Amino acid sequence: MRSSSNPAFRNLPTGGGYGGYAGFGQPEAGYQQAPPPLTSERPMTIDDVVTKTGITLAVVAATAVVTYVMQWWNLLFPAAIIGLVLALIIMFKRMPSPPLVIAYAAVEGIFLGAFSGIIGAMIDRWTGPGQGVVVIGQAIIGTIGVFAGMLIVYKTGAIRVTPKFTKWITGAIIGVAVLMLFNLIMSFFTDGGLGLRNGGALAIIFSLVCIGLAAFSFLIDFDAADQAIRAGVPAKFAWQIAFGLTVTLVWLYTEILRLLSYFNSD
Repeated sequence: MRSSSNPAFRNLPTGGGYGGYAGFGQPEAGYQQAPPPLTSERPMTIDDVVTKTGITLAVVAATAVVTYVMQWWNLLFPAAIIGLVLALIIMFKRMPSPPLVIAYAAVEGIFLGAFSGIIGAMIDRWTGPGQGVVVIGQAIIGTIGVFAGMLIVYKTGAIRVTPKFTKWITGAIIGVAVLMLFNLIMSFFTDGGLGLRNGGALAIIFSLVCIGLAAFSFLIDFDAADQAIRAGVPAKFAWQIAFGLTVTLVWLYTEILRLLSYFNSD
């Protein structure tokens, strides 16, 4: 199975092949099904992926709404740290853990609720009461739109996910992550760091790049999930796929909200 730029998929099995289970796309001509794996576990289907992803995102949405409404915005940094720790544990566990994935979703929901509240409050101060909620709504719609659009792109084969494409996206994401870390370190010494998050022209370009990378990452994630289904990996690994898609969705939403906030700043 082709590797994904999303580290959440690093532990997906590569062997097997129950065959006959539809994935995100259709098998290519001449695709040879691998022999059945020596396991009695039920193979993953697209319904497993959709159901587990739906559950995970429902938890994210629920905790985000509660955090936003209750204005628990001081939980932003604790949630970010706990979410990072949970994500690393999930990534390096050999077997998927539904409780850990649900816990991660709950913590990320708290993070998103607090992040949205802080950004929304800033926009209200800049442009007037009520505009922050509008911008948050726009970010949610934009995130859903990008996800749906990239799913259509993948299903139609408009952009083919090749090993070269995956390497390019993976390398770009690593580069962006390094820049984010360096910008954070520099912000301790100079106001605004490298200027990647200060709302200026460079910050706008950087957010656009991040949004583009997150969007293309969906193609690679869909392909990894599709190949896992074709390979007949156990159904429990649908939780790992749900986790990976959630990671990308969270990143995409935060970048879209950041970008919109720049356009509404004073």
